[in-house]
Amino acid sequence: YIFFLQESMHAYAANVYSSVVEELMKGKQRKFIAVEQEFFILWWNAVATDTHKQQVHQLLQEGRLEFVIGGQVMHDEAVTLIDDQILQLTEGHGFLYETFGIRPQFSWHVDPFGASATTPTLFALAGFNAHLISRIDYDLKADMQKNKKLQFVWQGSPSLSERQEIFTHVMDQYSYCTPSQIPFSNRSGFYWNGIAAFPDPPKDGVYPNMSLPVTDTNIHLYAQTMVANIKERAAWFRTSDVLWPWGCDKQFFNASVQYSNMDLLLDYINKHSDEFGVTVQYATVGDYFQAVYSRNLTWEIRDSQDFFPYSTEPFQAWTGFYTSRSTLKGIARRASSLLYAGESFFTQYVRKRPESSICKCGALKQLQSLRWAVSEVQHHDGITGTESPKVKDMYMNNLMYGMFNVKKLMASIIFDMNNAKKNGEVYSSVYVKDSGIPDVDQYVVVYNPLAWNITTFVTVSVSHLAVSVYDELGHAVPAQVQSSAESHSTYDLYILVAISGLSYRKYNVKPLNGKESAFMGRSVKYKQKDVTRADQQRRQLLSVVNNCYQVLFDQNTNLMHSITERETNQTVQLTQEFLEYHVNGDVMKGPISDNYLFAPNVSAVPVSKAVGLEVVSGNLMTEIRQYFY
Repeated sequence: YIFFLQESMHAYAANVYSSVVEELMKGKQRKFIAVEQEFFILWWNAVATDTHKQQVHQLLQEGRLEFVIGGQVMHDEAVTLIDDQILQLTEGHGFLYETFGIRPQFSWHVDPFGASATTPTLFALAGFNAHLISRIDYDLKADMQKNKKLQFVWQGSPSLSERQEIFTHVMDQYSYCTPSQIPFSNRSGFYWNGIAAFPDPPKDGVYPNMSLPVTDTNIHLYAQTMVANIKERAAWFRTSDVLWPWGCDKQFFNASVQYSNMDLLLDYINKHSDEFGVTVQYATVGDYFQAVYSRNLTWEIRDSQDFFPYSTEPFQAWTGFYTSRSTLKGIARRASSLLYAGESFFTQYVRKRPESSICKCGALKQLQSLRWAVSEVQHHDGITGTESPKVKDMYMNNLMYGMFNVKKLMASIIFDMNNAKKNGEVYSSVYVKDSGIPDVDQYVVVYNPLAWNITTFVTVSVSHLAVSVYDELGHAVPAQVQSSAESHSTYDLYILVAISGLSYRKYNVKPLNGKESAFMGRSVKYKQKDVTRADQQRRQLLSVVNNCYQVLFDQNTNLMHSITERETNQTVQLTQEFLEYHVNGDVMKGPISDNYLFAPNVSAVPVSKAVGLEVVSGNLMTEIRQYFY
């Protein structure tokens, strides 16, 4: 984690903020927008000098530096939960308000792969005045451009409607990067600092693909190219104000060369505005939206329709990321759940025991480590699974580190509340499910972070079958132990727990010492059959029953046939299938399926016509396991 961040800061992020701040101070006309807070916070805390910090305060006051979105990251909109979107927004906004006394008022959601109707609602609730997006379906964007409908008032929530509407701007086909094609050079245009060399910048300062510097001989050609593009874009909008984004990914790492060329070009166009028919100026997103607002036009209303899925051309739907790096997606979800549990647990503890022995400052640092990790993984190249393996490892390490910290905190709170003696390192056995509880008395603490009472099963791994479970008063607790579906070396212990809202219960798991052992689950296995021969046999049904339901399985296939609710005697017939897609991996045969795109060859096909079946039944519960592979 430290290595990756130092590498990124060294090669790019530190240079951007340091050089941009220094260059903004050299010209009153110059402006800049900053979006994600993660690297800005790291720069502010570790790189920025006192002079830099004083200059940032001044630039913000003058409106020449503007924070847009202001969350820790620019979050993905398809595979994130709204709680986590709010968390990462809170993290970034909290820093900005505490440090500068400001709150962002505009979004810059230009890179997520599709646009959710939840996001404009969230940003409206956060006090934003306008929302800006870019990646929407190519056909739809072309139609909106043609009909000058790239701007509208979005009522993203059906229930809140006009109470939380927001003016929305969709970027045109050129999106958020400066057009790089210039007719008078083979090099890209308008990118005078070139491409960021990663991780080691060139010692001579000459970066790859640096644009031709603006000179007396080419300035008219540069101006003609820029003005032509501005006029092309102006035709797609209702007002004469054109937003012309200058920059792209990993740009402005050498702001000096960038601004010096931009200054020359803008001055030249303005001096010849009669000839070109346009005037140009540096502006923030806020400046642009203020200009559009001052036109006092009436805008079309868009309801709660979203812009998913996102396609860039025919047969190229960006839906692969819905499932890419599923392990990271799962851990991000679990980390989020643990964070909210840890925060509510700690809050209650502090209220009940304000003079406690646990260091509150240290506890907040432990919670903060997980807040940071859960926030950053919401990035549109994070939880989406579209990042490089090295960056994925950073996300995973940060999540695991934060989760360990919060588990340690919760364990220490429980020890403190129970006045337990802390012999040495009490956190060494923060529970890992696959390890199995050893052959000694163990305590399982279950916390209910919900605000209402629950009765449910919790599962823990144990190393042998003969165990008993007791509550805090020494009463036996209903439990069942059985072979594990995932491990051959441990067993699954199901404990039936009833816990009040925002409360915890402690259970003692003892190796067997008496009659009151947990119920044993008995396993019966049914092999996968050859369906070609089974088809000729008469259909036989296997019944699995409890007090509430009867589930019937076709014994030829071991797939579900029907479910009957016993109290009402209502039966639902059903067909059960498990299907998979076969996708294209050959670039010669069209778009390939990757972390971003989903490109199936044909419709989904069933994995198998018959499956293996195992029924594990006991006095407490029955578990049905099907083996498709």
